[in-house]
Amino acid sequence: MMGDVDTGTNGNGTEPRDLEARRAIEAIVMVTDEPADPRLLAQLTEISADRVEEICEELAASYRDEGRGFELVKVAGGWRYQSCAEMSPYVERFVLSGQSARLSAAALETLAIVAYKQPISRAQVAAIRGVNVDGVMRTLQQRGYIAELARDPGPGQAVLFGTTSTFLEKLGLNSIEELPALGDFVPSPEVLEALEQGLLVEEPASDPEAVDLTDSDVDLRDDAQTGSAVQDGMEPDGSTQQNGSAPIVDEEPLDAMAVLADAADGAAQGDDEPGSA
Repeated sequence: MMGDVDTGTNGNGTEPRDLEARRAIEAIVMVTDEPADPRLLAQLTEISADRVEEICEELAASYRDEGRGFELVKVAGGWRYQSCAEMSPYVERFVLSGQSARLSAAALETLAIVAYKQPISRAQVAAIRGVNVDGVMRTLQQRGYIAELARDPGPGQAVLFGTTSTFLEKLGLNSIEELPALGDFVPSPEVLEALEQGLLVEEPASDPEAVDLTDSDVDLRDDAQTGSAVQDGMEPDGSTQQNGSAPIVDEEPLDAMAVLADAADGAAQGDDEPGSA
């Protein structure tokens, strides 16, 4: 047991306790498939958690000073080994393109909303995106990036979702507070003004050859059209007449009683004339 090892070296050449703890921590972090919790490392190495943190920081500094191709970093509250960012071109050559399933743009957008607005319900995510997110949320939950945190105390008690330690591990973050501020992604006032100017629709330039008709020109055109209509046998009011004939005048209907009276007067006058039978 490490508790029986002295802090110095004994007659058999036993390594110092800190050196053995450093090697034990390296071995444990190397084989674990997720960031190693300092409290677990402290329990396994039988030293304090604060001392585990110090040893891990010392190891990380020594790797950087030696220019190693890997580094020891703290993510999601634990320590893990990962390749250096400078070695990413060589790692990309090793990893075949398309070998790992990537998240779609819709999934990344949904995951970003959950990360910045957690805890948040599925309906709230759908309201922000404006589309149904049931399938995307289910995919993110199956991948282990989001999980159910609690239930809304309001009506319906909707399930509230949030990100997991796997999400932090994939992004290389130690806590959710290390996410970049949303203000960093908002365009500056100069950019917004340029965008507004680009969206403005310019009015078409006036044609110098275009004829500007005034009211007097319109009146002259109307008079010309009226004269042409008269020549063609059409009256200005819309009535027509035949060439060389009098215009047709609407007559009032005849009164039958007046006609009979005129006929009786004519007969009487004929009897009064001399020489009538």
